[in-house]
Amino acid sequence: MAKSDPNSNTANDDTTQSVVPRSVGRVLDLLEIVLAERHCNLTGAAERAGLNPSTALRHLRALEARGYLSRGDDGAYGAGPTMWRLATMFGGAEPVERLMATAQPLLDELAAGCGESAYLAVSDRRVATYVATAESPRAIRHVGWIGQTVPLEGTAVGVALDQPGRCAVRTGAIEPDITAVSRAVPAALPFDIAISVIGPAHRMDTTSISAIETALDTLVARLAADLGKAQETPS
Repeated sequence: MAKSDPNSNTANDDTTQSVVPRSVGRVLDLLEIVLAERHCNLTGAAERAGLNPSTALRHLRALEARGYLSRGDDGAYGAGPTMWRLATMFGGAEPVERLMATAQPLLDELAAGCGESAYLAVSDRRVATYVATAESPRAIRHVGWIGQTVPLEGTAVGVALDQPGRCAVRTGAIEPDITAVSRAVPAALPFDIAISVIGPAHRMDTTSISAIETALDTLVARLAADLGKAQETPS
């Protein structure tokens, strides 16, 4: 009896179908199609996935609702804020590389000036993920939030993103005895971003917080301006 070639597409397809539920496979197929095309309308995505338009639309709307895809004014789908947030955790995408390169020197400056750790967070409007940091020069300092995803509700970063233009302060929202001061950064990016200064609550008194808010106001304006210049510069 002839044996199946394990490296053949047929063998791989059969294995995939036995492991991945058909509905899940359809959703993943559509996601991969849209990301590969960068921009893809319903008709094109449905045809490439071998689905009728009504089924494809249902799956595309689910991906859009979770932020993996976004739908433009022209009706075409592209990468959504969740996908961009995840991309920042691994790097490689042009907007991500531009953001990291632009933000890191300012984070270093902020941490040195405030004496507390500074973080860059990106958000898909559901959660926020801390993707870059500059640690406080002090022996006792806040560390370890790189790659950590936090809820928006009740946190300093969440309030800051919900109310751009002002700083938000929260103590104990994620960790006991830790205070965070956050401010959103206005930028033409496919995801939301914010800067946070985080440190032990016993050091974050009214005077310290006021100084951090002033520093954040200045730094956020500079970062927004620098990102705008980077975006205008031809690659």
